[in-house]
Amino acid sequence: MENRFNLIDEPWIPVADVGRVSLREVFARPDLRALGGNPIQKLALTKLLLSIAQAACTPDDEAEWAERGVEGLSARCLDYLEEWHGSFYLQGERPFLQVPAVADCIAERTERRLEAAKTKGKREEAIASGQPRSLGAGFYPDMPSANNTLLSHTLFEKPMDDADQAVFLVTLMNFAFGGKRVEGDLTSLAGRALGNRYSAPAGPSLGGWTGQLHTLVTTGDLRRDLWINLMTREAIAAANRWPEGVGRPVWEAMPAHEEDDRAEALKRSYQSCLVALSRFALLQEGGIFYLDGINYPGIKEGWFEPSLLLDQSGKDIKVKYVNLDRKPWRELHAFLDFLSLSERSGFESLGLQQGVSRMRDLGESLCIWTGGLKVSANSGDQSVKQADDFLESMVWLQGSDLGADWLDNLKHEMAGLEQLSRKLYACVRDYYRDLKATPDMAAAQADRASHLFWQLCERDFSALTEHCDPGEEGAAMRRALRRRFFGHVTNCFEQCAPRETARQLEVWARRQPRPGTYLDSPRQTPTEPQEA
Repeated sequence: MENRFNLIDEPWIPVADVGRVSLREVFARPDLRALGGNPIQKLALTKLLLSIAQAACTPDDEAEWAERGVEGLSARCLDYLEEWHGSFYLQGERPFLQVPAVADCIAERTERRLEAAKTKGKREEAIASGQPRSLGAGFYPDMPSANNTLLSHTLFEKPMDDADQAVFLVTLMNFAFGGKRVEGDLTSLAGRALGNRYSAPAGPSLGGWTGQLHTLVTTGDLRRDLWINLMTREAIAAANRWPEGVGRPVWEAMPAHEEDDRAEALKRSYQSCLVALSRFALLQEGGIFYLDGINYPGIKEGWFEPSLLLDQSGKDIKVKYVNLDRKPWRELHAFLDFLSLSERSGFESLGLQQGVSRMRDLGESLCIWTGGLKVSANSGDQSVKQADDFLESMVWLQGSDLGADWLDNLKHEMAGLEQLSRKLYACVRDYYRDLKATPDMAAAQADRASHLFWQLCERDFSALTEHCDPGEEGAAMRRALRRRFFGHVTNCFEQCAPRETARQLEVWARRQPRPGTYLDSPRQTPTEPQEA
């Protein structure tokens, strides 16, 4: 097969404000600000770029990392891409992240089905089953099913060019949906019998439940992002999670099947966290052959990614899932606990700790990026349904401000906001109860008020983080922000509790929220609120 569309030379990576660029341009151009695409495409592409950087020059320690710098890293990555140029063809004898042998599995199954077919319809059905499957819209890392719910025009099937296929393929390897839409009724490359209703596990970065939350430190400079998130050999050894160490990226040596020595080595290396091989796929004729690939362990079995938020304080390791009702910025103070605590406490991210610490030492501004995809799971099948959606959050902070006092003040303020939210919920709920509304209606209106409150608070969160320093000026600004936050409570109550009749006005006056001690002092730690 002719080699074509080399990912090093051809533009395919979406970049904000620029369009598509090649791998070579990513490491050669200093003007690229950030990746484009949806949140999991950004994650998958960031992981690919980090995989290239780790393969090109993993520094031994922090001193070598600092000495190398952005320019040194970029130069080494460009040299690496030239050395491995032949491994980055999307189509060819050694197609990137693809396994040509899957075509033989499909052909063997087609031949077997044709031999068993007794009618014209069965023969046509057997031939159709041997054709590459549609990629759909490429919006999600999944094959479209016959009864896919189309929520918007972005989900309609469309022809995908080579650039779109490349982004889909890279995203698929880490974030493939678990379920039965992989090819079945065949023998895998390792000789396993895969039944007609075989269900494949989800990609390791998505996780086998509702979708795992990831966080990264970004800087507004794409090449600098890669430098800041680059792991050292010392840090990889200290994590004690990858027996194979850094390992080799998958394109340098593809496994022959899902259970050979190379596949086992991939699962035990840090490189597997960056570019997995959870599906054995082959792009062909605008479609794809799509088989189960390497089965990676779950979080409870020891799977570990620096971008995941993990709670390792209990007997079982827990992972933070995407929660569309509770945006990540509301828990930022908990994620940054390492600024003041020397021991583990709640959910923490190795990559976040490394990135924040480096930017704080450099005294530069940084962005804590958090994202993921909320999916629904049913009997092992994952899909996007109803209210499921992408989640993306960005919070900019000044590295030189970050410390124990700053974090203490942020915790105080967030505890106060949580108290206001519960107070608002109780006031709206009791308002409707007094008007003899049903419990479901009272709860629904209270939820609506609370949700609106947090939406309004999100607009002012950046101002809050800017003024959590321990000085008097910061305290004065927080005092002003507290008045603004309580104004959001009042506005939300008025929107959700009408006062058009005499009875409504009477209940409204009795149930409207009061500030209590919230406005007294921004340094006061709010008392623990009671459950509404």
